[in-house]
Amino acid sequence: MLLDEDPERAYAHAAYARRKASRVPGVREASGVAAYTVGKWQEALSDLRAARRMSGRDSFLAIMADCERGLGRPERALEITGDPAAASLDTADRIELRIVAAGARRDMGDAKAALAELQVPELKERRARPWVARLFYAYADVLEELGREDDAREYFSRASAVDSDGVTDADERLAAIEGVELVDVDTEDGIVWTDAEEQELPEADEAPVGEGRDRRDDRGGGRAPRDRY
Repeated sequence: MLLDEDPERAYAHAAYARRKASRVPGVREASGVAAYTVGKWQEALSDLRAARRMSGRDSFLAIMADCERGLGRPERALEITGDPAAASLDTADRIELRIVAAGARRDMGDAKAALAELQVPELKERRARPWVARLFYAYADVLEELGREDDAREYFSRASAVDSDGVTDADERLAAIEGVELVDVDTEDGIVWTDAEEQELPEADEAPVGEGRDRRDDRGGGRAPRDRY
């Protein structure tokens, strides 16, 4: 319950539980996730390795790989993302692994290889799922780094369209590319955009449609606990 609202307090609770019951797989998992959320990469990695060993579950691979990135070891992160056990993960966990792998490639200065990591069949997905939004966002982020602005715009837009849970800041990234500023959000009337150089809001009945954007049904916002991109 506290991981999103107060990660430091969540970590304190998990650390206490770990001291009392370190041989319980669920406790080590909770402790590892809490440590990861506050940036204690080595501690998180140790706990999640223990949780995996005790439980036989492989769903921690993406976080473990991202911890290696946090420790400045992208090569080790790639070793984890290439673990054969990844083939048995559910779709959401497999996509998270690909996102972390792409991030590791970028850590190593190879944006083209990062893009290749993300070129998966799920790029054709259209359902509103958090993992779909994160995949589109990560793909757009790499495209922008490679200077493919038009393609990046398309995938930031796609990310926004399926990001019903607000797991990315695709709206803001799209606004930056299009040279507009997101100035207000209204669940009834939608997002109101204005030219980045114009600081005054237009009157409600004069809000531009067409030059800017005035639709909420395909937008979202927010970020993940750690920037895996």
